[in-house]
Parts: sequence; structure tokens; C-alpha cells
Amino acid sequence: MRILNENDRLPLGSTVATIGMFDGVHLGHATLVDFLKRQADTLGKQSLVITFLRHPRQVLHPDEPFYLIMPTGDRLKHLEALNPDLLLTLDFTPELAQLDSSQFIELLRDRYGVDVLVAGYNHHFGHNRGGSFADYCRHGESLGVKVVKAPEYLGQYAPVSSTIVRGLIAAGRVVDAMHCMGRPHVISGKVVHGFHNGRGLGFPTANVGEMAPDVLLPHNGAYAVLANVHGQQLQGMANIGKRPTLDNGDRLSIEVNLFDFEGDIYGADISLEFISFLRLEFKMCGLEELKKQLTMDRDNAKRLLQEYLTTK
Repeated sequence: MRILNENDRLPLGSTVATIGMFDGVHLGHATLVDFLKRQADTLGKQSLVITFLRHPRQVLHPDEPFYLIMPTGDRLKHLEALNPDLLLTLDFTPELAQLDSSQFIELLRDRYGVDVLVAGYNHHFGHNRGGSFADYCRHGESLGVKVVKAPEYLGQYAPVSSTIVRGLIAAGRVVDAMHCMGRPHVISGKVVHGFHNGRGLGFPTANVGEMAPDVLLPHNGAYAVLANVHGQQLQGMANIGKRPTLDNGDRLSIEVNLFDFEGDIYGADISLEFISFLRLEFKMCGLEELKKQLTMDRDNAKRLLQEYLTTK
């Protein structure tokens, strides 16, 4: 597979392409890329996946918070794993956003050799995302580009879209999100110093910081997780929230208690795979109640992780 940038040029009529943000690279995206590759093979052309470096909403509405399922590097890695012939990254700009669907198809034809454009099942493109699929077909025909619609993903957890996956993660429904993506939701950062309360409770924690600021966090609460640090995969439980029982203020923290692990990992890169939701965060009556709850959380997390690892 070859990775392109927007300055590359491809011969006219050489590619079958699809375009989108592909945030989360979920099972619907995998279905789309599989269809794209089969179309390209049939026609003897190269399959081309075009993705944006920035989400259109972040460009067109910069003052409105918008969170991504995964950072750009992870998205490109998962798109590469789908193995199209070519992967092109475009910077979505206000100027690009002003192109209507006809102008956009023309740009794809002239710069990137697009002969056939595969539209996702519910995908819209062009200025204001206007027009029906029939309009796209008509615009394409006038430009010598055939526009075809990919089949809808019809798996067990359909329908699936990036919007649906974002909603599931934001609600803490990480198991449902995992079924839609085909993999757990992941956040990555570095181990940083925190409040150091956990060790005194018998549950030492690593605090996760220095994360991409626009990556979506699951709903506040406790989760069973797999942590990847120093090349090891460790089992643990993570808490996202403001630690109300310990009166640590309003600062949001992400802490992970790693099971059966001792070692200094401050400053290390760490990623957390969210396997299952345990409970919402709530204020307890004191430290003894908190320790009892953490013990129950640990037992529950170990059970859920064992079930996941033996069935994946």
C-alpha cells in the first residue's frame, strides 16, 4: 500500500476511490473499503481511500467543541490495515468546503485519477452536503466519472456510523462501541504525577495525561481496561472523573490501577483499551467504603477481562 499526500498526482482514469473522514474506522467503513477493493479489482484499477486530516466540523465550526473517536495517526494505521492500494490524506480547508459536489468530483478526477467514485451508504459530500445520490450520479456522468453506492453494512450491530459510535462512547457504552468498531475504544497519553491517594488505599494508580485534546473520553465512571505500556499488555481498572470522595476539586483525572504490577512507569507512553463499564462515579461516605467499592470493582474487572480475553 502507498500513502499519498494532496500534492501527488495520479494518471487520469487510474483509480476507483472513496472519500470520508473514517473516524473510528468501524465495521461499516471496513465494508465500504472491501467493496471499493472488489470494484477496483474488477476494473483493473487501483483502489484509493481518501481521508481528511481534520474533521470538517472542526474547520467549519472551530468555536464548537468536537471530539474524535481516535487521533489521526491511529485512524491512518487502521485504514492501512484495510489494505487499499492507495491512501490519500487531504487537508480539509474552508476553500475545499466551498466546492459543490460537481466541482469536487472534477477535482478528484483531474488530480487523483478517479474514474469511479464509491459513495458510502449514507455519505454526502460537496458544499452544504447537498444533493441526492441521483444528483451525484448525474454530476459524475457529465464529467466522465461513474458514481456507485456501496452496500449498507448489515452486521449484527447495524446500523453503524461514526456518530453512533461517538454517542455510545460518550454514554459509557464501551462494549456496544467495541462491537460497532470491531475493537475496543482506546485513549493514549503519558503517565504523569497525580494526587498520590491511591497507594494509601492499597490501590496505586497511574495517572494518564498529555492526551490529544480532541479525542473523545468515555463517560465518567469506572471501567475494566487493558493497558499497554513498555510493550506489555496489563490488566487493570480505570476511573475517569473528579474523585468526589477524596475532595480533589473539579479537575478531571484518568487513573488506572494495574493488577499484579509493580514498577516505576512515570513518563512512559500508555494506552488504555476500554473493555467494559463497571459503574458510575459517585461520592462515598468515607475511605473505608471507597476501599470496599474498589475491591469489588477489581474483582468484577478481573472477571470481565478474563471473559473478554478467552473469547476474543
